[in-house]
Amino acid sequence: MDYQLVKAFHIIAIIAWMAGLLYLPRLFVYHSLVDIGSVRSQTFKLMERRLLKGIMNPAMITSWLLGLYLLHLNPSLLQEYWMIGKLLCVVLMTYFHMKFARMRLMFEADKISNSDKYYRYWNEAPTFTMIAIVILAVVEPF
Repeated sequence: MDYQLVKAFHIIAIIAWMAGLLYLPRLFVYHSLVDIGSVRSQTFKLMERRLLKGIMNPAMITSWLLGLYLLHLNPSLLQEYWMIGKLLCVVLMTYFHMKFARMRLMFEADKISNSDKYYRYWNEAPTFTMIAIVILAVVEPF
């Protein structure tokens, strides 16, 4: 497959993954404000599960696979410090994904003990990492 086409699909997968990473913790903020067992709580559980399993997980896997394939096609990128920094940020983004998946399971089990402020903090974490990734990939500062 053409390198540019693979790169385009990689970016599309990243956009879908980022949308989920930005939206899921926002759902947690609102979910933490409703009564456990309520109809609204059940609706949030359904939304969170579908977002994670239907969009975020496939998008993350696709992002990783296509990104690794791009590195396979152009291994000299691994000698660039900006790429190493970008990859470290992607690992951090994957950590956020896994953390959010665990949070979702806690909501699913009605075992939430954190305030909406806690989830608001987590809602911002992927944003800062995304900014770092974009700057590293576009500016290539080092």
